[in-house]
Amino acid sequence: MSSQEGRPPAAAAIPDLSLELWLAHLESLHPRGQAGIELGLERVRRVKEELGQHPQCPLITVGGTNGKGSTCAYLEAIYRFAGYRVACYTSPHLLEYKERVRIDRIPVEDADLCEAFARVEAARQAAGAVALTYFEFGTLAAIEVFRVREVEVMILEVGLGGRLDAVNAYDPDCAVVTSVALDHTDWLGPTRESIGFEKAGIFRAARPAVCADPDPPSSLLAHAQELGAELHLLGRDFGHFGDRLQWTFWRHGGRRRGGLANPGLRGACQLRNASAALTVVDLLGQRLPVSMQAIRRGLIELDLPGRFQVLPGRPAIILDVAHNPQAVSALADNLRDMAFFTRTIAVVGMLADKDIAGSLAPLAGMVDTWLLADLDVPRGASAAVLATAINGAGLAGHVECFASPAQAFARSPELAGENGRIIVFGSFYTVAAILHSMHLVDDRSDASGLHR
Repeated sequence: MSSQEGRPPAAAAIPDLSLELWLAHLESLHPRGQAGIELGLERVRRVKEELGQHPQCPLITVGGTNGKGSTCAYLEAIYRFAGYRVACYTSPHLLEYKERVRIDRIPVEDADLCEAFARVEAARQAAGAVALTYFEFGTLAAIEVFRVREVEVMILEVGLGGRLDAVNAYDPDCAVVTSVALDHTDWLGPTRESIGFEKAGIFRAARPAVCADPDPPSSLLAHAQELGAELHLLGRDFGHFGDRLQWTFWRHGGRRRGGLANPGLRGACQLRNASAALTVVDLLGQRLPVSMQAIRRGLIELDLPGRFQVLPGRPAIILDVAHNPQAVSALADNLRDMAFFTRTIAVVGMLADKDIAGSLAPLAGMVDTWLLADLDVPRGASAAVLATAINGAGLAGHVECFASPAQAFARSPELAGENGRIIVFGSFYTVAAILHSMHLVDDRSDASGLHR
């Protein structure tokens, strides 16, 4: 069954490049490379039409400040266990670019991406050498991969905002906003109201829209009403209740799904994300029937690196890509729920355009030593800037500065001791750097293995 209409343009005139060279080409198209942000849909739509991209399979768009990746992961796993050929496009990646483009929960091959990049480049040139950003080019290529592989359901994660994000060039059958909080304020506005309006831009008239924020801004509600979207709200139209052992999902006018094991991803916010995913499953149930067994397996048999990821061994290591006040507040709550540890060591690297002081504030009094790292990437903040924020806010704890996350992390086991814990957070770049460094570790069974 074909999931698309039309045929991609020929790419015979496009050179045969490796994935590494293609990614370098994508960066060269924008003066700021991967960090290039230029909101708007006109460029993507021109190339999209040149490619003839018109998805015919059910398409789900997931936006929100935090919780997007988790919600995508639940949907991806549930539909895969239900037997569907599932496509999932997310960003950013941690270790390899192809993590962003998955089919049946497996990153696609380099060759698939290279062929898709070639078709997008041919279409870009045919459309007048459109100056696509890194994310726009990647989004178009992901849809090309999914078209060729004839997937049966697409799950697309919004990159930034919603209304003007490249993913919004595609019309969803169901759209989700997981949460609305302050982040990317230079692009989305300084308040939850301005950001809520941008997030609600992924909703569509007469199509289901899901919001899992417990206190959605009025701008989101008003925009959904203006668009004529069929809005389903957490607490009003769906929700959850339960205890530490199991939970129940409920939906207004629908049957309950009880006796569910707690989600495989850790953290109190995961019940909201899982509930949003189950609401989507119910709303699309006629087109994509799903068994209770697939739901149970999909909620627990999944892995999403960097989302309160607790590594085995001693000292305990927690990896979390939290990088804004709402996400770090959730991280702090999860840390409080853990068992007792003698010391807490924080390895932190952040981007300069984030609310650094506001993001670190939820951990006030919880950290014994801050190991702060320079991020040598576009928009990266220096360790000195982080130290100034910590000292200025009076967050307590000893502060040390390092030239890289890897150097900061190498110092952490000595300070944590066998009965302490190490939390790594602040940016995808920070967590990725530590994951890269730990690939060199042969034995993670004790603290000594961290030094190899």
